[in-house]
Amino acid sequence: MSKRVLIIDDEVDICKSIQFILEFEGYEVEYKTSGEEGLAKVLSVDPYDVLLVDIQLPGINGFEVVKSIKDNNNSVNIIVISAYGNIENAVKATKLGAFDFLEKPIDREKLIIAVRNACMQSVLVRENETLKKVQPNAGGMIGNSLPIKKIFDLIRTIAPTDARVLIQGENGTGKELVAREIHNQSMRSQNSFIDVNCAAIPTELIESELFGHEKGSFTGAAQQRIGKFELADKGTLFLDEIGDMSLQAQAKVLRAIEEGKIERVGGNKKISVDVRIISATNKDVSDEISKGNFREDLFHRLNVIPVSVPPLRERAEDIPYLIEYFSNQLSTKYNKKIPVFKNDAVSLLQKFVWKGNIRELKNVVERILIMTQKSVIEESDVVTIMPNEKLYIDDIILESNSFQEFKDRAEKAYIIKQLDNNKWNISKTAECLDMQRSHLYNKIKKYGLMKDNNNE
Repeated sequence: MSKRVLIIDDEVDICKSIQFILEFEGYEVEYKTSGEEGLAKVLSVDPYDVLLVDIQLPGINGFEVVKSIKDNNNSVNIIVISAYGNIENAVKATKLGAFDFLEKPIDREKLIIAVRNACMQSVLVRENETLKKVQPNAGGMIGNSLPIKKIFDLIRTIAPTDARVLIQGENGTGKELVAREIHNQSMRSQNSFIDVNCAAIPTELIESELFGHEKGSFTGAAQQRIGKFELADKGTLFLDEIGDMSLQAQAKVLRAIEEGKIERVGGNKKISVDVRIISATNKDVSDEISKGNFREDLFHRLNVIPVSVPPLRERAEDIPYLIEYFSNQLSTKYNKKIPVFKNDAVSLLQKFVWKGNIRELKNVVERILIMTQKSVIEESDVVTIMPNEKLYIDDIILESNSFQEFKDRAEKAYIIKQLDNNKWNISKTAECLDMQRSHLYNKIKKYGLMKDNNNE
């Protein structure tokens, strides 16, 4: 990725000379000839990696430019350049936050080294700031919204205790991440975190999975097996999808909690275990209790600390952070250049309901990266990739400020649906819409729905 440099110097020949040297080294270089122009450029566009600022400028001088930039908490590294290379200027520049000081006439090698070093540090600082914002803790939980901040605060409060925790939330909201972070911040963090997906284990095997079994205790038990409770001793046992556990297994889990001991299937020896139990479910446990599918006494044992993980639709402001995180992660996986999602594309993704929550969003980002093969993702790309059922008429009504705007939005959604139904065959779509092909082309252009390699 090209590194961006801005030169602020009133001597055009010097600007062009530096630009020539740095562009040959692979940098993207611009220049401005006054402090005011340079400052406006820095504060109004995407971040530069390095600034080269002359001290003697018309209007505001270089020192004032440096101070203004640093006062705005800009992470860009600044190299001050001056024909007056005295100690006082160098010291003053450094105190104001300049990265380096170069004396005119500028030595080519010193310039290249100074810019390279400044650029490397600037990129590292920016990546660190992004990481802290996008991934606030080590548990992989991403977001900066009020609902997710409340989850972070709750984890910090409950993690140091041994209290049992019941995490409830829809599929794909990150319940396991919450459980792992509770463990990571607990006094048991140096010991095992053992997870069991109760929904994925057949009913006849769940007891063996949890408590282990003795050799020969049932057909197929060719050797002794250590269960998850024993493996989690002194650590944390995470019972995921607890609502799908059989009543018989629930009774044994309840007894293990009450006694602090377990008994392997086919065994007669009580084994002491010291585990913290964190459980999770996407079901309404109260409803399951009323149906007779879940033991109320076990529920009260597990639900010492309830944690409710919000669905993605209640934390839509986290979607830009999640998109950035998944884009970086998936680009590395597929050895692709990290794409940029334009604001209109992100805004559209924020409007969807996301029934599959974060898991579904990740799948969609992956689909977009694979299918578009573009470095810049626009709204039209999202519309093309996303399934039709995600274009909700309620959103069109709520976001339309006039009847004409509503008609345009509705027409756009309907045309997208028909184009997708006909695999973007323009002739077939025009026929279905009872519309001339040229008229459909105009509509496609109007709504920014152009797609490469359309079928005729």
